[in-house]
Parts: sequence; structure tokens; C-alpha cells
Amino acid sequence: MSWYPHTVTVPAAAEPVSLAQAKAQCRVDGEANDSAIQGYIAAARAYVEAYCGTPLASQTVPVKCDDFRDFEKFPLVPLTSVSSVSYIDTAGTAQTLSTSIYEVRTDGLTASLQLKYAQSWPLIQSGSRITVTAVVGYASVDEAILHAMLLLISQWYDIRQGVSDRSVTEVPHAVD
Repeated sequence: MSWYPHTVTVPAAAEPVSLAQAKAQCRVDGEANDSAIQGYIAAARAYVEAYCGTPLASQTVPVKCDDFRDFEKFPLVPLTSVSSVSYIDTAGTAQTLSTSIYEVRTDGLTASLQLKYAQSWPLIQSGSRITVTAVVGYASVDEAILHAMLLLISQWYDIRQGVSDRSVTEVPHAVD
């Protein structure tokens, strides 16, 4: 049982850290560096998402697996909603699974797709994959994570290269 790496099809509409928060952290007035700071905000979110292994901002992702048994543990949390479940049936026809067959169960830390009462999973074509299109991410992010992002943003803003000009030692991230 396994899930395949996912891609983001609808990126986050808003970042957890606002431009105003980042500018205040970096002690920046004016708009000359807004574009660079917005890039640091997105990079900090991506860094923290990779470090924590969870999406922070709400985004849409299709994730693929080989078998309906994989639904016991959804690979991304928090799971906000499932838009569709598609598969190839034994005749080779693309199908979308009806929501009358399954329900989403989530507690914020874990998620799964479970059969509803008296339902069964359909048969799929051998070698095909099941695709679950889902919305994942938090509506709001914990203060500690926001603070870590702000530390990264300000460090990247202040030190715009990976090494100091006085030595060849890498500058560690403040959050490390």
C-alpha cells in the first residue's frame, strides 16, 4: 500500500504570513522590496511545510494510490475536503466514485476515506491508479509556526547569500 508524490494544482490563495507582518519583522518601510519579501514568505512556507511534512496554507492536490485499501490513511493532513475520487474500471473506462460510497473522516491529525454502511469499493483495472483530488491545509496556522516563518523571512532578508562575506561558513537558519 502506498501513495505517490503529489503536485499542487490550485496553490494557496493566501500565505499564512502577511506582507505587513513580514515587513514589520524585517523592519522595512516602503514598497521597494515587497516583491522580494513576498518571495521570502512563499519560500518560508515551503521550507516549513517540508520540515513539518504537512501543508500549511489551503491548497488543492491530486494524490494517487494503487488500491482502495490505501484510503485507510490519507497521506496529507489536515484534509479539508475531497473534491473527487477517480479511477479506471475493469472495462478501461474512467469513472468518478460517487460520494454515496464513501465518507471522509478526519480529526486534524489523521484522515481517511471510509466506506459508508452497506457499500463496497468498485473493481479497478489492473495496473491503474486511483486519484483523490483534495483540499488540504489549515484555515489558520499556529503562532509558533508563524514565528518560525517570520524568523526565516527576516534572516533571508538580512543575509541574502548562503555564506558570510568574512568566512566560508554557512549561516544556519535561525529556526534550527
